[in-house]
Amino acid sequence: MHASSTASSKHDELRQSKMLALGFFVGAAALFVLTLFLPPNWWTGLLRAFSEAAMVGALADWFAVVALFRRVPIPFVSRHTAIIPSNKARIADNLALFVREKFLDTDSIVGLIQRHDPVKKVAEWLAKPANTELMGGYLVRAATWMLDFIEDAAVQGFISRAVHGMVRSVDLSQSAGAILESLTRGRRHQELLDEGIRQLARLLDNPDTQATIADGIVDWLKEEYAFIERMLPSELIGRKGADIAVRLAAGILGKVAADPQHPLRQRFDDYASEFIERLKGDPAFLEKAEEIKRYLLEDEKLNGYLKALWDDLKAWLKRDLHSEDSSLRRRIVAMGAWVGKVLAEDPQLRQSLHENLESAARGAAPEFAGYLTRHIADTVKHWDDREMSEQIELNIGKDLQYIRINGTIVGGLIGVTLYLLSQLPVLLR
Repeated sequence: MHASSTASSKHDELRQSKMLALGFFVGAAALFVLTLFLPPNWWTGLLRAFSEAAMVGALADWFAVVALFRRVPIPFVSRHTAIIPSNKARIADNLALFVREKFLDTDSIVGLIQRHDPVKKVAEWLAKPANTELMGGYLVRAATWMLDFIEDAAVQGFISRAVHGMVRSVDLSQSAGAILESLTRGRRHQELLDEGIRQLARLLDNPDTQATIADGIVDWLKEEYAFIERMLPSELIGRKGADIAVRLAAGILGKVAADPQHPLRQRFDDYASEFIERLKGDPAFLEKAEEIKRYLLEDEKLNGYLKALWDDLKAWLKRDLHSEDSSLRRRIVAMGAWVGKVLAEDPQLRQSLHENLESAARGAAPEFAGYLTRHIADTVKHWDDREMSEQIELNIGKDLQYIRINGTIVGGLIGVTLYLLSQLPVLLR
């Protein structure tokens, strides 16, 4: 609506300026016709000289203005008319070059940064709570729009492909071997053995454990030696056997715990090293790892979870963004306030960011200027010739009509001057 009303206003102004220029020409022509009916004298000659020169000036400038935009069908002259449509490509290139050299050159862009100090302005803007609240509101609305704009199936497919690609790329056997190798470096696995010994010792010291061992001995006697068991005090034998077994095991565990070079520890070292090597290269382990990967890739529950993951995340984000007490908005506002506070209190940081911004501008300005000037040139070249002429005339035609008016007045004054010069010998007699 606003653009159409502006164009209509420009059309009206252009039409009025054309009518005004035409009025000056008609006035000069009417004065010329009037002199034809007046008695010939010095003043009549002066008016006729003025009107004749004014008409010539008006027509010459009319031709000059019209020739810019349209073809004027005059022999030998018409090929030098319609200047703007005929030179559209050259105008486009020159316009693009002018914009690039005067507005988009590196020094101009860097100078713009130096004059306005955008880092300082951002710090001052963020220092005001109302601005951070405003920024938070805008970003929340933008995030809500983006959530509605994003295609769910595409995101779900991306998540599934990413997880599947990660699973396929991981060598479970080699990775597990590398992890265990790192964990056992420096005999750190012996700490695991020490902890196991301590836990086993506490377990053996537990009365319930000892009772279970005693019951096991009694059950074994009943199953294997039922006849002898009926003749012996089996419960006493069970308790004594359990006590002996516990003391024997405790003694062995105590020796292992007290001796860093105990043979059992050495065998544990050997077993750990052998297991790690088998895990890295044993075909059985490799096949098992591949089987686990295939299971993960084909498991319906896992794939269903991956698809539902985005739905759950999106639903949570929407609930939070639509909430009056949105946690995301609070974090955005707090982050904006923090950034503003840090920038305001740290001049060295501001200076560093300013220098980096200038450096980025110097690096990006040539490419940006090249892209924008190519865009300007290509856009102008693709304009319709007639439309281009109409648009230029619509925007500068009003001022060009004053050339016609000035031509009428200046032409008339030149005619008067020449007439007076021609009459100078008569006046000097």
